[in-house]
Amino acid sequence: MDTKEYCNEAVELLKRLIATPSVSRDESRAADVMEAYMSEKGLKPYRLKNNVWVIDPEYDEARPTILLNAHIDTVKPVSTWTRDPYTPTVKEGTLYGLGSNDCGGGLCSLLQIFRIMTSLQRNCNFIYLASAEEEVSGKDGISLALPELPKIDVAVVGEPTGMQPAVAEKGLMVLDMVAHGVSGHAARNEGVNAIYKALSDIEWVRDYQFSKVSKFLGPVKMTVTVINAGTQHNVIPDECRMLVDVRTNELYTNHEVFDIIREHVGSDVSAHSFRLQSSHISLDHPLVRRCVDMGMTPYGSPTLSDQALMPFPSFKLGPGESSRSHSADEFIRLSEIEDAINKYIQLFDGIQI
Repeated sequence: MDTKEYCNEAVELLKRLIATPSVSRDESRAADVMEAYMSEKGLKPYRLKNNVWVIDPEYDEARPTILLNAHIDTVKPVSTWTRDPYTPTVKEGTLYGLGSNDCGGGLCSLLQIFRIMTSLQRNCNFIYLASAEEEVSGKDGISLALPELPKIDVAVVGEPTGMQPAVAEKGLMVLDMVAHGVSGHAARNEGVNAIYKALSDIEWVRDYQFSKVSKFLGPVKMTVTVINAGTQHNVIPDECRMLVDVRTNELYTNHEVFDIIREHVGSDVSAHSFRLQSSHISLDHPLVRRCVDMGMTPYGSPTLSDQALMPFPSFKLGPGESSRSHSADEFIRLSEIEDAINKYIQLFDGIQI
């Protein structure tokens, strides 16, 4: 097969996936499609729940291993779609459909790259993983599959980046903050208003500047996004609950940021999870250097991906544009898929890591 045929196969597989609804935690039919396609092509797929992967048929534990990863799940379609999100439609070289851009283009391109690279002489092992529950950072997604894989040295994640290497990615931590007061009658100047006690903490979250600023990701960003307090107009609220969205850069761990916040606010603070860490890869990594030699420009990504759950170096590189993700009438251009496959081949051909 020549490269053009692999591109055509990527597009046809993507059409099948678009026509197979795969909203997070309901990806079994899409996993069936991926598993069946791998078997059709003579590969030996492994599956754990809705994660499907294939290992280099000439795997050698003495060689370093590159993981090629993308996710099979999608968000729910928004109400403003003007097309059927589950009907793949090609018009003037553009493929429309839910998941086409995020991240079906990368998912299907990287599978073809696995097929191509494992047919060539190579210095590395390749593993391809189609992971589930990425859009919700679910427990049955990539974190379930990774322990089943051989040791990974580096990962390339096929999220839409316009085929520019996203060498750093912000982490996410969601906090509950609770300010406590004392209830009383609003007419009698009694009690301690928990809303008023929360005001100073809200102002601190708004104004505080973390000292370590990332070259690629900028500063840590905190935003109060939800506030709940009070029961009725004439009762002083004795509790004010706040939800805080925290986007960390690679210069802090989530635990470090949490400790700084807890030291500065009067409210009780608890984290939903610490697991979604910021990620980054050295600009001196051979794959990143190869990207730069190919004319690509490294950058930092504000959006979260399965990278947050990878305990090894990784970066995002995939066809499509992040700005199209989660939007109505989502699309990817067929030329972007072809360009991605050609660039992936150039990236991996003869690479030594």
